[in-house]
Formats: sequence, structure tokens, C-alpha cells
Amino acid sequence: MNRSHSESLFERAQQHIPGGVNSPVRAFKSVGGTPVFIKRAKGAYLFDEDSNRYIDYINSWGPMILGHAYEPVVDAIRERAADSTAFGAPTELEIEMAELIKSMVPNVDLIRMVSSGTEACMSAIRLARGYTGRNKFIKFEGCYHGHADSFLVKAGSGMATLNIQSVPGVSVAVAQDTLTAAYNDLDAVKKLIRQHPNEIAAIIVEPVAGNMGCILPATGYLEGLRQLCDQHGIVLIFDEVMTGFRLAKGGVQELYNIKADLVTYGKIIGGGLPVGAFGGRKEIMQHIAPLGSVYQAGTLSGNPIAMIAGYTLLKELKNNPKIYSNLEATTKQLANGIGKELTKSGIGHTINRLGSMMSVHFGSHPVIDFETAKRCDIPLFNRFFHHLLKNGVYLPPSAYESWFISSSIGDAEVEATIEAVSKFS
Repeated sequence: MNRSHSESLFERAQQHIPGGVNSPVRAFKSVGGTPVFIKRAKGAYLFDEDSNRYIDYINSWGPMILGHAYEPVVDAIRERAADSTAFGAPTELEIEMAELIKSMVPNVDLIRMVSSGTEACMSAIRLARGYTGRNKFIKFEGCYHGHADSFLVKAGSGMATLNIQSVPGVSVAVAQDTLTAAYNDLDAVKKLIRQHPNEIAAIIVEPVAGNMGCILPATGYLEGLRQLCDQHGIVLIFDEVMTGFRLAKGGVQELYNIKADLVTYGKIIGGGLPVGAFGGRKEIMQHIAPLGSVYQAGTLSGNPIAMIAGYTLLKELKNNPKIYSNLEATTKQLANGIGKELTKSGIGHTINRLGSMMSVHFGSHPVIDFETAKRCDIPLFNRFFHHLLKNGVYLPPSAYESWFISSSIGDAEVEATIEAVSKFS
């Protein structure tokens, strides 16, 4: 497979962009080699600058749940853009978007639109601190909540991919307010609460983690976090930037029937455009300016082009619930087929899956947290990645990322992927 144009573009990019990319994992530093430069995409497929075609299992890291260039979204963007791309003033569409989100997800009384998942999580933590009058919060090793200073302590995903253990530019004072525990370890959370009585404002968690691979919560884990937060006056924040509207129309809150105090969104909520949001109980959300004194603002928050893209996509997901069951069936078919071929080859592996998220780990042990994910054979994953890439299958370029399946992926794409895996040894 010729990728000479991508190689020349990467050389050119490195002269003008740090590392040649605008987001670190795209640089292929973990898997090695030259990143693929994409020209266009349609449905289940990406097409690069050398006219190679790939089955896409990244789907823009989640938002392309109905496939690339989904026509109703593209048409809505085109029509709305004719009225101008931004106003910096309120629009009726923002109200309709808020009403639609509230009709789909549980336990959200008020919601504020922002421009990214990072901004949503950063704002949720600030709000929790303002609401409780406390400064510290608990996050989990391997969970990634964006690149705000306080989140980059043991953040997994891109940090792990680049082998960055501590981050220059993050002050000691900021890091000291970030308490960390292993994912799926309730006892570790209880210990931190005992060590810091009445100091913890929030617990923020990816309820189904996607930044150390797809890691499911252990039985009783999320329920235990909810109970601890209730007992100690701590705000429970579900980071559903990845899982929101993907695993179910109401996200993990619906799937596991557990209500968070605040929830953050991104990815699907923007239909592929840069959008995030945070919302939750009125008692907490009313502390955000202009209702309260916890300040948060954004010039492009509620941007009309982003709103119409997200609104169009969310409305389709709400009106067609079979999308989720079909996605789960496709993902199960893919995971089972890959597992069967790896077993035939005698390759030890664990495949984690929930709904339309999955990850392949090259180790025979259960992968339940960041430590068990790190014990897998990362060099073997890197070979697996490049083997599939040469065979027209595009995976996340890191062993620490979840795969995202779109409804455009059908039997033909699944069978082609399994066939490619069958040739790997």
C-alpha cells in the first residue's frame, strides 16, 4: 500500500506544526511509522491522500456513530451556514438543543453548551468546587478528562501512549488537589475520603472508561461511588464525553440506572463539530453565572452550526432506538470474529466490549484498570495495528484507546476485518 503522499505531507507538517499534528496521538509515536493523512470519508470508509481506502474503527474518536458524511447532518449544516456561521447572541436552536438533550438523558435539569469535552469537564469541576466550597477531587488512573491542568495527573490514553509520567507546566499546588485511585477500586476511594475529610468536592469518572482501552465498571462499582458521594456530600460527575448518546440514548446513566449529579458531554453531541456540554441537577447548576457566581463563558458556545449538526444527529438517535441494538450486534459479531482468529493463531488476548465500544488487549489476563492494561503486550499491538492498516483497516493508533463502531459498518466490513486478522501471526 503506497502512502508516499502522506509521508511528504508529514515532513511538511513538522516544519510548521509541533510534531506535525494538532493532537498528539495522531503522530503515531506509540505504534511507529508515519501518520495517514485523510482527504475525505463516507459511511464506513476513510480515504487518504494517496487514494487508499480504510474501514474506520475510530470514527473521529466516537462522534460518527451513523458513519461519515451522514447526509441529514451535512444538509442541515449547509442550510444553516447560509444564515451565518456565528452570532455571539442567543438563538432558538440552543433552546431546542437543551430540550432535546433533557428528553433523552436522565437527571439533567439545566445544561450549558461549551466548545469541547475538555472545557465541559474543566467547568464541571469548577462548579463542584464552587457548590461545595471544597478544593480537592478524585479521579481515576487511566481516565482522561481533557488536558486541563488538574486532569493530567495519571491521565492514561495519550499520556500513556507518549510515556509522559508528569507534565511540565502543571504546578505542584494544582497537582496536590488532584487525588487518584485505581479504576474499579472502591476501597481506594474510601481510603482517600478518610484521609481528606470534608475536603473533597467531587469524584469524576468515565463510567465506562475509553482511555485505557474499553474498560467496564465492576459489579457494584458505580453504585458504590454514588453511595459514597451521598454519604460525604461529594458531587458525582460522570464524564460521558465518549459514552454519552453512544452506549444508549441516555448514556451510562440510563444503561446502569445510576444518576450522577453532573454529567459532561462531547463527541456525538456535536455531530462531528467541536461541541461539549455539562449539565445536571438544578440545585448545582444554578451556581453557574449568570444565575450564580461560578464563572464560565465562551464566545462560540452554542454556535449555530455546531448546534444544528448535533441536534440533527441526536434527533435521529432518539427517534430510531433500533440503532443501538444493531450497533451492539455488529460490535459483538466483530469482537467474536477477531477473538476466534486470534485464538486460532495461539495469540493470548482479551477483548473488552460494551455496546458499540470495544478494545483488543494482547494479554490473557482480565483488563479491568490501567495497571492491567499496561501489562499487555504493547509491541504486539503495534504490529497488529500496522498489519491491519496495510490491509485497509484503520484502528486507533494506540493500545490505550477504545474502538468506536458506526452503523455504517455492516457484514461486509466486519468480514473483511476478520479476514485481515486471520492473516496476522
